[in-house]
Amino acid sequence: MEFALTEEQQELAATVRSLLDKRADARVETYDEALWSTLCEQIGVAALGIPEEYDGAGFSLFESLVVLEEVGRSLVPSPLLSSLVTSEALLAGADEDAKARLLPRIAMGEVAAFVDGDAPVLDGDLATIVVLATDDGLFEVDRAEVDGAEVTWTPSMDQTIRLATVTGGTRTRIGDGPVARARAEQVGAVGCAALAAGLAARALDMTVSYSKERVQFGRQIGSFQALKHRMADMLVLAEMSRSASWAASYAVSTHAEDADELTHVAKAYCSDAIAHLAGETVQLHGGIAITWEHDAHLVFKRAHALGQLFGSAREHRAAVAL
Repeated sequence: MEFALTEEQQELAATVRSLLDKRADARVETYDEALWSTLCEQIGVAALGIPEEYDGAGFSLFESLVVLEEVGRSLVPSPLLSSLVTSEALLAGADEDAKARLLPRIAMGEVAAFVDGDAPVLDGDLATIVVLATDDGLFEVDRAEVDGAEVTWTPSMDQTIRLATVTGGTRTRIGDGPVARARAEQVGAVGCAALAAGLAARALDMTVSYSKERVQFGRQIGSFQALKHRMADMLVLAEMSRSASWAASYAVSTHAEDADELTHVAKAYCSDAIAHLAGETVQLHGGIAITWEHDAHLVFKRAHALGQLFGSAREHRAAVAL
């Protein structure tokens, strides 16, 4: 793979970044429905990786992950990852009738959630489409107001990443559970790596900008050699995170033979890198970074939430070692 985005992919990333810079509010703890609608209607973010025969845009998973990196950079709460995981699970394991019925709804922007056993469900309390994978099959879970599934929001450290428990509800078998689960786990992990790569860029930009503004001992703190070295190390981690994320994203998108291995490497590396970058962001912002009024705490919470979502760094390193 050539480690560079195509001109079209660069334009997609720039368009999403421009919109999020204008409209996103990282301090809102649940997703902005109006912003999500705009992203879906004007850019088609939910439809990018869905084939045209299911009313999608017919691009690849890689383009969706390019957008997800920009979502990570903006810190905005978004149901894109959960809908992306669900659509890929359906493409991998659902029967044709279910694909034809559910994928066009996801492409139009309906929030979808994927349930795997007893684990908390990403965006489960926002989803109108809920899909459950078990060893016995892939099931659509009824979300009807009467006799539908019971969905309960689960408090978390980073409340911009919505988690919920889903119980009960009528279940209709729509496909192969283990196949759908395997794809969902793979896409979820590489999606978290993309979010972490975007967050790494945000942490670096915030820190460098602050170092140019903050004056101590009559000088901008960014002029001190010790801080230059620390920010240079941050740059290396941010760039390596992007490289690892892109490599895994491309492999998963193309169903390459080494997709699993690259996904484990990317999730492990990006999780560790963003944890370190979040700590450096807090420290290099000084006392202001421990206040709720500054966005550094948002970076810190998002970093550690992403480190656990779809597997910890330790779990993914262990998977590579097997």
